[in-house]
Amino acid sequence: MSLRKQLTDILPALLPANPATAIKGTELIRLTRLQLTGNYSDASLRYHFSIMSCDPASPIAKVEKGQGYYRRSTLLPALSGAQELLALTQGRLDDLTNVDPDVMDNTMLRIRKFRAVVTRYFEINGRFPFAFRQAFGKDSPISNLWKYPELVLVDWETGGSPDEEMSLDEEMLAFKQRLGIAPFRLHAARLRIQPSLQTYREDFYQTLAVSMWTQGGELVYAAPIQDEALAESLRKLSAAFGVGVTSFGLTPEALDELPRPADILNAHPRETEAIMGKLDLNRIASTKSRAQLDWSALTSLRNESVDAEKLVRWLTRCIDGRRAEAFKDDCP
Repeated sequence: MSLRKQLTDILPALLPANPATAIKGTELIRLTRLQLTGNYSDASLRYHFSIMSCDPASPIAKVEKGQGYYRRSTLLPALSGAQELLALTQGRLDDLTNVDPDVMDNTMLRIRKFRAVVTRYFEINGRFPFAFRQAFGKDSPISNLWKYPELVLVDWETGGSPDEEMSLDEEMLAFKQRLGIAPFRLHAARLRIQPSLQTYREDFYQTLAVSMWTQGGELVYAAPIQDEALAESLRKLSAAFGVGVTSFGLTPEALDELPRPADILNAHPRETEAIMGKLDLNRIASTKSRAQLDWSALTSLRNESVDAEKLVRWLTRCIDGRRAEAFKDDCP
């Protein structure tokens, strides 16, 4: 039996499931030798550990920004519209009826909580989020996952925070209007719960696709990105295409402990501070922002999407009123 085949059989029982308790390479070699058939050098074992940790099908993963190895887990169910529901069945539509309703409900609640956390985080950090909702309704086609972002983040050139309405610089606003330059920057965000070597390419390219009409894309994960191979793969894609990648450091279990979504969105300042204190943000890759919006694509999107029309009306209202305001769904 080859060394790799032996390691594939031996390692799952030796590796800890939690990256926080990752086992050092030296100790893993010692424990592995007790069960190996054949005489292999330390260098050979270390080489196989390193190579296998880059393979999503292998049981061993290497800790990102640290030392040690842990057991690569199977995909955790998570929901980001229909896409996360399909992850529960490995993409087989016929299997959706076999998913436990309680699992589906819990998964839906996790993504709603995460969406609320992300919304509040960006609000208190001077960014104005707009959520696409109707595009992900129960009757919407799955292709919408490649067409619409879950959030659009608006950065007004004058800065400020949605918690305190901010006046726009009228002279600069008028100047930019004459030049045909938008007084804001738009970035499209895709939200996912669990990063995975099996799904990261789909996550990334969806983010790229839904952000082409904006000035940049941001892929935001809830759970920590602890697999070194996964983090490096995301960095390489970001370097090529400019999509930013961030982890909020919230495991599914941490999401389960958070308040209900409505309570997160309406929390008092001290409660919001406590929620934000649970985050462990890790910026895997920064967004490369483009200079201009794709106005033609935005016009087409507006003609097809109620959400996009609301986005344009909201931005127009802010410009006309010379005030940057948080989006309210009841605004005309």
